[in-house]
Amino acid sequence: MWAVSIYVVLSRSSTVLSRTIRLATRDEFTHSALALDADLDLMFSFGRRRASNPFVGCFKRERLDDAFYRDMDRLPGVVLEVPVTERQREAICGHVAEILLDGHTYTYNAPGLVSGLLGRGAEDDRRFFCSEFVYDVLHRAGVCDLGVPRWKVRPQTLLNLPGEVVFRGDLKQYSAQRVRTGAGASLTFRLPASA
Repeated sequence: MWAVSIYVVLSRSSTVLSRTIRLATRDEFTHSALALDADLDLMFSFGRRRASNPFVGCFKRERLDDAFYRDMDRLPGVVLEVPVTERQREAICGHVAEILLDGHTYTYNAPGLVSGLLGRGAEDDRRFFCSEFVYDVLHRAGVCDLGVPRWKVRPQTLLNLPGEVVFRGDLKQYSAQRVRTGAGASLTFRLPASA
């Protein structure tokens, strides 16, 4: 039984890296993030550490109003609502929380991004690019199986997730159109019981 939802956010910024990826793939979207709430307050991905440097990346919480997006006139994108069970949501939150707690051991998979675009990818449990991360978390939680290795999953591929597009357009306008629930987002998980 589907009790709750998580959200996958696909976007295309105006950066050189995004334009290069789009040129190489011909995909409409070049970045993806996983949001645990409809207001996108708890949105996570692997991407650039600082807005000014595309070469150093990390796992991070993303916000549509942060410095990286602020200077862009438009941010084309999609918000996909993916139904999950309570157990799946707990697994997703737990995995995200584990990465947050151990964030210094994870890095952006720039080599994997390049080799993946060339059709020769590999997987490393401590290195991710954005869509690889989103798919890995959802796949581990039992939400989906797209039938390909995670290094082959591009942001555009995530449109095949089981869910519904609830917004398409300028993501900078998304929060303005949302009626906030006031409940507040929560990143909670249960620690494994000691043996």
